[in-house]
Amino acid sequence: MTTLANYAAWRRMGDYVFMSGVIAVDASKTVITRYEQLPETARADLRALGYDTGQLSVDIFEAPIAAQSWFVLNRIREMAQECGGDLKDVARLVQYFRDLRHYPVYNRVRSQFFAQPVVSTVVEVSRMLPSDEVWVEVEATLYLPVI
Repeated sequence: MTTLANYAAWRRMGDYVFMSGVIAVDASKTVITRYEQLPETARADLRALGYDTGQLSVDIFEAPIAAQSWFVLNRIREMAQECGGDLKDVARLVQYFRDLRHYPVYNRVRSQFFAQPVVSTVVEVSRMLPSDEVWVEVEATLYLPVI
């Protein structure tokens, strides 16, 4: 897995797994800003919510936050599976936004990943690494009892 900095993507501590903040950057370190950068399954998920309309004058405004939201939440799902869990094991999310006006789009996308509400904190920040194109970062805590 490619990392942006020298830290662990996640670490298990007893019954808990703590995930570092996840941003929408692919393996080539390109920031996700367009629907075309997502797999077709993601695009279908987003179309079901009314995004990825094919209308340039609409998609140009919604694509960055909708695509990044899907990418980040999917990556959290993948990391949960890597450590033996799933999204049902997420106990808490901390969501950082460059602009809180992006929260409604993120919230709609998040509903596709979590059937039940998750304990969460939402914070607006001035910027995030690696560029100003990053609009959302999410960190997660999972509860996975040691058997």
